[in-house]
Amino acid sequence: MTPELMTYAIAGLAFVAVTALGFVFAGGGGSGRGKQSKRVRSISEGVRGSKGDTALTARRKQMESATKALRDREEATRKSRVAGRSIEDKIKQSGLKITVPMFWIFSAVSTVAVGALMYFWAGFNEWPMVMVPIGMAFAAGFGLPRWVLGMAISNRQKKFISQFADAIDVIVRGVKSGLPLQECLRMIARESSQPLAGEFQAVVDATAMGVPLDQALQKMYLRTPTQEVNFFNIVLNIQQKAGGNLSEALGNLSNVLRSRKLLREKIKALSSEAKASAMIIGSLPIIVMGLVYMTTPAYIMSLFATDLGHLLLLIAAALMGTGIYIMRSMINFNF
Repeated sequence: MTPELMTYAIAGLAFVAVTALGFVFAGGGGSGRGKQSKRVRSISEGVRGSKGDTALTARRKQMESATKALRDREEATRKSRVAGRSIEDKIKQSGLKITVPMFWIFSAVSTVAVGALMYFWAGFNEWPMVMVPIGMAFAAGFGLPRWVLGMAISNRQKKFISQFADAIDVIVRGVKSGLPLQECLRMIARESSQPLAGEFQAVVDATAMGVPLDQALQKMYLRTPTQEVNFFNIVLNIQQKAGGNLSEALGNLSNVLRSRKLLREKIKALSSEAKASAMIIGSLPIIVMGLVYMTTPAYIMSLFATDLGHLLLLIAAALMGTGIYIMRSMINFNF
């Protein structure tokens, strides 16, 4: 090989070597940039994922703290003041336009009237039969007014519960259409019938005076201590503290309240036979006594004319009262 060809060969080999090294470094740099871009992309996705996880965790903690605060407040309220225990609370729950002094005056009048009637007119004026007018006066003074108050409370709560689910539907439709919650409450107060309108009007007036909504709803629960109102308060308080879709939450609550109402009516229908049997059994001795008095008055008048008869009547009344209480406890379903 001539020196000239040797020079050309060395130059060609050098060119091939330099080109190969260029391709090697170019490929390595490209793969490095690709790996670097993949690394940056994974880090950015990890940052975004960590931000999403952090937001989800923060929201979960906020929900837990709001729920715990509501649970603690409800427990404190239950320990400090049980709704419906005092006479003032019962009067507010009944909706009657009376005051506490008027209630005690009515109790005193009932006590004196029933005691005097049993002592002078019925003739229970000898010992030990004098205990009969004392017991009847005590029952009339402390039992009769509370029984009337309890009946008024029960009737008012039934009317309120029958309208409450429709009121929640009004709030759901109003929120979906863009109305604020306060305007929905005003709409219910204007267009609903009593007692629902009065309760929501009290809430609207309280919030207009600067009372927070949760405290106004708590006062409404004290005036109407039902599970439906308690559920409504919890839903609104959680939504205000933790956020969320209010219309969806209230819509689910409306469905739950309607399901409870259907279950209550089903229980009432299934227990109607037992209630009818209890009424017949409870009224049977009185009916038999009346029939015996109509057929043979002299036979039964010994119960009213002798001391032994008075004692037997007292024992019979106590046993009848105990039996009626037991039957009522067996057929009364509260949920």
